[in-house]
Amino acid sequence: MTTLLVGVAGLAGVLARYGLSRLTLHHESLIWMTLGINVIGSFLLGLLVAEPWFSRDVREALGVGFLGGFTTFSTFTVQIVLDVEAGEPARAGLYLAVSIVGGIAAAAAGFTLGRVLR
Repeated sequence: MTTLLVGVAGLAGVLARYGLSRLTLHHESLIWMTLGINVIGSFLLGLLVAEPWFSRDVREALGVGFLGGFTTFSTFTVQIVLDVEAGEPARAGLYLAVSIVGGIAAAAAGFTLGRVLR
């Protein structure tokens, strides 16, 4: 049952990310949409792992499935390579730093909120 839940939730996460990325019309918007998705996903995963809010099956479906499909680490890393290749190393560095610091801060905030809400 867990495998099915992870698969269905993963599909939902991928479709959510795809839907949000369709809102962007050009490269410049996509980079910030990806950043937002990764930071939001980090917050939600931090919140999810803070306390056992749900059964193990549901936690795995949400964490591994939905958030695994929703967040975009591979897109994040390729975006950095593309920006450097396009002669934008400063933008690539800024994106890298904000993504890492923002992701860690969001994960910590979600974790802290999860602990407070228990």
